Amino acid sequence: MQVCSNNQQIIDLISQWKGKGETVAFVPTMGGLHDGHLSLVSKAAQVADRVVVSIFINPTQFSQNEDFDNYPETLSDDLTLLENYPVDVVFTPTAEQIYPKGLSSDVKAGSLAQGLCGGTRPGHFDGVAQVVYRLFEIVTPTVAIFGQKDYQQLLVIKQMVEAQVLSVKILSGAIIRENDGLAMSTRNQYLTKAQRQLAPELYKQLSVLKQQILSGGDVISSTKHTQEALEKHFKVEYLSVLDANTLKSITDNTAKITILCAVFLGSTRLIDNIIFNQG
Repeated sequence: MQVCSNNQQIIDLISQWKGKGETVAFVPTMGGLHDGHLSLVSKAAQVADRVVVSIFINPTQFSQNEDFDNYPETLSDDLTLLENYPVDVVFTPTAEQIYPKGLSSDVKAGSLAQGLCGGTRPGHFDGVAQVVYRLFEIVTPTVAIFGQKDYQQLLVIKQMVEAQVLSVKILSGAIIRENDGLAMSTRNQYLTKAQRQLAPELYKQLSVLKQQILSGGDVISSTKHTQEALEKHFKVEYLSVLDANTLKSITDNTAKITILCAVFLGSTRLIDNIIFNQG
C-alpha cells in the first residue's frame, strides 16, 4: 500500500495503471475510519483492478458553527486499518493540493440538495459537490463508492456527475450498524456513555415507522407519532418519508421509499435512513 500526498504522484500512478488497461475504484473519506468505510473498501476491490482511498477533511462542507476544527484527525490509525485491506494507494492531500486556486468554485450541488440536510446546513452540499468533483478530477476513477448512510449526499453526487458529464460510475454501500442498530459514524465517538445507550433508539423508531407504512398506516400520522417518540430522547432536526429516487413526497405509485432523519443527542448530530419497497 502506497501513500501519496501529492497530486502529480497519484496522477502518474493511475496513468500507469490505466495504460495497462486496469480499472480504478475510488473511496473518498474524511478519515476517522470505521467498519462502514472499510466495507466500501472491500466492495471497491470487488469491482475494479485497483483501489484508491482518499483521506481529506474538506473545509468547504462545514458551516461556521460546525465541528471542522474539532473533527477527528486519525491518519496514523486510519493507515494502520487500511493496511489490512486490498488498497493500492491512499491519497492524503493538503487543502492546497485540492484547492490550489482557493476555496471558491463554480461547481454547485443541484436540486436534490434542497431541504433535509441541505436545509439545515447551508452550503454543505455545495462543498460536497466541489470536493468530490475536484477529487474525481485528480483521481479519474472508473467507479467511486459512497455509503448509503449519507443518502441525500449520495443522490447529490450522482446528480452532480450527470450534470458535469463525468465518466465515473457511482455505486453505494449499505449502512453498517453496531450490534444494537446504531449506524456507524465517525461522530459516534462524541457520545457520552449514557448517550451511547440511548442512541440506538433512533434506528428502532425508524424501523417501527417502516412497519407502520408497510402495514398500510397513514404516513402523516405515523410520521408524527414517530417524531413524538424520538423527541423523548433527541432534538429532531427533521424526519421525512420520501420517494427514494427523487426525494419528493410519496404517492400511491411510489415504488421505493426512504425514511430520512437527523437528530441531535446532546451536541452530537446523528443521521440515519431506511430504504424499502412499497407493497
